[in-house]
Amino acid sequence: MDINIRDHIINNFKGDDENVLREAIEESIKENDEITLPGMGVFFEIIWTDANEEMKNKIIEMLKNRVNRQEEKTDH
Repeated sequence: MDINIRDHIINNFKGDDENVLREAIEESIKENDEITLPGMGVFFEIIWTDANEEMKNKIIEMLKNRVNRQEEKTDH
């Protein structure tokens, strides 16, 4: 059985509006469910692929800042 996770996730949300996408993302984060990580990765891949260089730099900056804050929490 050959399953394409990207296609499955994209097809699962085709035709949905912004509210459905937002709810899926927020619920995934709220539940802290490892099972939803591949879907979040597909969403991130879509964002990254469509982002211009300015947006990519902003995303990297946000990730760096958040990761550094997380490291500070685990160091204490």
